Amino acid sequence: MTALTTEPAVSATRQEPGGPWKAVFALALFESRRLLTRVPVLMAFAVYIGWTVWRGGKEGDGFPALQDVDRATQGAPMLIGLAVLLSVNHAAVRSQRHGTEQLLTVLVLPLWRRTVAHALSVVAAALLTAVCVAAQFGREALRPGAVGHGSVGELLVGPLTVLLFGLFGLLVAGLVRSALVAPLLVVLLLFLFVFFSGLGYEARWLLPAVEDATPNTLPSDLLGRPAAWHALYLTGLALTLGLLAVLLAGGRRPAVFAGVAGALAMTLTGGVAQSAGDSPELLRARERATVHPEQVQSCVRRDGSTYCAFPEWGPRVADWAGVVNRVRSLAGGDAHEQDIVVRQRIEARYGLDGDSALTPLERPHQVTVGTRWGGNRVPEFSAAVAGVLIAGDEKAATSICDGRIIPLMWLAVGWESDPLDALRRVRLNDTLTGSDSVLQPTDGLYMTEAHTEVLRALLDLPRGEAGARVKDRWDELTAPKVTAARAAGLLGLPAPEGDDKCS
Repeated sequence: MTALTTEPAVSATRQEPGGPWKAVFALALFESRRLLTRVPVLMAFAVYIGWTVWRGGKEGDGFPALQDVDRATQGAPMLIGLAVLLSVNHAAVRSQRHGTEQLLTVLVLPLWRRTVAHALSVVAAALLTAVCVAAQFGREALRPGAVGHGSVGELLVGPLTVLLFGLFGLLVAGLVRSALVAPLLVVLLLFLFVFFSGLGYEARWLLPAVEDATPNTLPSDLLGRPAAWHALYLTGLALTLGLLAVLLAGGRRPAVFAGVAGALAMTLTGGVAQSAGDSPELLRARERATVHPEQVQSCVRRDGSTYCAFPEWGPRVADWAGVVNRVRSLAGGDAHEQDIVVRQRIEARYGLDGDSALTPLERPHQVTVGTRWGGNRVPEFSAAVAGVLIAGDEKAATSICDGRIIPLMWLAVGWESDPLDALRRVRLNDTLTGSDSVLQPTDGLYMTEAHTEVLRALLDLPRGEAGARVKDRWDELTAPKVTAARAAGLLGLPAPEGDDKCS
């Protein structure tokens, strides 16, 4: 009876245009709809989209560098990949769970063609992930103040991770026909991710997503991440798993064997190339950008001051100049007209893994600015500008620990719409009372409890009145070794009660 039932189906298939592949694509469309409407997949996409929308625009800096944004798209798709792994594995063993495996043998499509249809459904999930990644990156790229360049290779990691996880779940379904295996796979993958992420540089690139937990933002040509090779490695690995699943299901065709060989070659090529490490040319470029940034920067003049930046940060000059002009407008004496040189500086010699602080410059009237901007970076830069206007150079400014810190911090935050909030954000412990350190692009400053009291009292005055008092007594307020009590007297403020000794 089985032979009588099967033969007419085969004959009908041969006569139908498109043959069995038309049925494969029809089944793939059906399985894609089922996969994308499974509860785990829907929940994963909902969490991903919700988190992305909620988090967008809430970064501490607020002005994104696109070479950081592209890497930020890689983590969340792993959640989608795990959900797809579970759902595809569950769908591939559906006949086993429902006891319909024998009935499927009479269909036009053999097991290997049904496996191809499941693999195509994974491709649909990966494409939908690619749309989400593109939207996430595009949203940041269109924000005012965005600088830098993203990498297509980095943006492909998220969709390729979903493809890789889904095809892995499909392959395991062919090896073990049980729905209990997929949850164990998820636990195993999470363990492997934690294990490999703690290993060295080469081992970390065996993972789907390689994130650098660093606050550094470097020019895109100094990153040294083998993004294109890694995308090739992930593509080859995903194709290998998918084609092996087809082979295991009985699809032993010459084209499949050739595909497996080609996919393995892609995997090995990408895997070897991505583990090569930093080239000598890259190391020299990083050294030059760190030690001699003037050799690779462009400088422009704005309102008498000079601003030197790496090529990708040219649009940021207007923001820096606005801060400099506002700080200088509050200063008295010669500082009110003092021209300065703003130099963008980085520590790139150790790549994204480096976290070394920048040393203060000893060049007269030169101020350091970093590659990050917005949020707390603005009052930090403002404090650096104020320090150079008062002390003459960054090295001397970081040594200030007397009453000069009061006019310095007035210049740093007095022009802000909410000076107290700016003061809180620029202090290390986010405090408005007691002693605390003040952050800058280089070494920080230190405010005693007495300094804080006097500055708070000065900020409580109307801005115009406070500014006039500072300018009237500018020379005395910026004289070395002036005490907090003396500064308070010069400004007509109550004497501080707190300690005035530096730690």
